[in-house]
Amino acid sequence: MDTKVEKREHWRKKREYILAVAGNVVGLGNVWRFPYLCFKNGGGVFLLPYLFFALLCGVPLFLLETVIGQYTQEGAITCWTKLCPLSKGTGYSIIMIQLYSRLYSIVLAWALLYFIYCFRGILPWATCNNPWNTDRCVDLTSANWTAIHRGSLTVNWTSGILTKSSVSEFWERGVLSMSGGIDELGTVNWELVLCLLACWVACYFCIWKGVRSTGKVVYVTAVFPYVMLAILLVRGLTLPGAWQGVVYYLYPEPSHLADIQVWMEACAQVLFSYGLASGTLITLGSYNKVKNNCYKDCLWLCVLNSITSFLAGFAVFSALGFMAQSQGIPIDMVVESGPGLAFIAFPQAIAMMPLPQLWAACFFIMLIMLGLDTLFAGLETITSSVIDMFPGIMRRPWYREIFLLLFCSVCFIIQIPLTTQGGVYLFQLVDHYGANGASILFVSLVQCVAVGWAFGLLHLLISGP
Repeated sequence: MDTKVEKREHWRKKREYILAVAGNVVGLGNVWRFPYLCFKNGGGVFLLPYLFFALLCGVPLFLLETVIGQYTQEGAITCWTKLCPLSKGTGYSIIMIQLYSRLYSIVLAWALLYFIYCFRGILPWATCNNPWNTDRCVDLTSANWTAIHRGSLTVNWTSGILTKSSVSEFWERGVLSMSGGIDELGTVNWELVLCLLACWVACYFCIWKGVRSTGKVVYVTAVFPYVMLAILLVRGLTLPGAWQGVVYYLYPEPSHLADIQVWMEACAQVLFSYGLASGTLITLGSYNKVKNNCYKDCLWLCVLNSITSFLAGFAVFSALGFMAQSQGIPIDMVVESGPGLAFIAFPQAIAMMPLPQLWAACFFIMLIMLGLDTLFAGLETITSSVIDMFPGIMRRPWYREIFLLLFCSVCFIIQIPLTTQGGVYLFQLVDHYGANGASILFVSLVQCVAVGWAFGLLHLLISGP
């Protein structure tokens, strides 16, 4: 047996690191969470608490985690043995957060299934002529469309019939095949299973050779979403009613600043969108050379992340403004949050545009690339942590590839229940109680205490006054 142990790798070029981190921190939350939070929490005034927490927490913690990785040249667990061994549990907490976050690979499977359907002559969510549609379905061209409120069940009082939009029926019945509750898992949707498998295969080959493969992949996965976002932004702003949506997105309501919930949501958004307490910044930074100027890198990456979130809101709300004007209803009736924005509201707006297949394909391939970057960066965090814990074994040739293959296979098998008829309820359960804002905030605070008080005080005592 070959007992040769490989050395820890480094990024071949500086831009590979920049693209990898940019792809990791700019994710789905920038597209479907930040714009909705602005709309919900006072429009333009939401930027004040957001910028406050970005400067107070986001940028310093972003720099802290990057420096930890670059200084120690270790993964998210073993880095603490060089800083503060007592806080090594922080690394295990980070890995637990990453294990919970593997759940979001099902979002990529949903997006991939939508993307495949984009190549049909007529978008399936735009009509009611599909096997999954019911008698209550109302398509996008129906005169009864204004009876639909946010894609949920309402009563059309002129006919007394419960109605549901074709977009909602495609999402709930065509893609998810939703059951009556979490206690009814039902059958497996094999289309979703194949899409989920394709996502995990793509993740595996993105990082199977370490930074050698990741450094090449990020040229596509990190850059392409910006190209698609620019295309959707230009297209959205040229639609009728687009500026109506932009006004709703940014119209300031100062009274919201007195609500503590607004400040809490701004803090949570900064923590999530900057990728803090997830270990990815530590891991990606650990592949830098020790003397790399990470201060400048971190500052520009934080600015890039916030600007991307802000511009994504224009792309989303310009399309929603067009949809609201086309239907003759207020824009607040078409705004959704979370997956509802990506898989109901925005596809609904796209289906009403000329050449809908083109814009739908652009949108969903952008979602896939955004999610793929975040997913394989988290996967690299877990893999790197295990390798650094057992370097004598795991750094031998092909050991990394075998471990990664086994881990991806186990994750895929565990996530098969998410593709069942009750899978969306499992997703909502883990999403709500899993790696939430409270756990990320707690880990971030522990990191600050460990570095500032334990590691920092120790060095002060050694070096003297």
